Amino acid sequence: MMPDQDPNQRPDANHLGDALEHVSTAVEENRIAVGAAKGLVYSIIETLGTLVGDPDLPEHARSGYEGLLETAREIRARLDDDYRDTAGRG
Repeated sequence: MMPDQDPNQRPDANHLGDALEHVSTAVEENRIAVGAAKGLVYSIIETLGTLVGDPDLPEHARSGYEGLLETAREIRARLDDDYRDTAGRG
């Protein structure tokens, strides 16, 4: 954490959305390995799950994070399918 950063500050939903978009695009363009992308998406899902579970999170923010969480899960499912397809090729 940066010295001047508020420990109670939550990550901006736009930044998390941008991260998901970046990972998804990188996979589609073969600029990142599927396994690495899965690790990044897993980390984002864990972060979003923690944020959604925060009882002090305002409802409007919760709905935004929940939408991103659903998007992240869809990307993870697509990555799982891609990984199975790639692993099945000999």
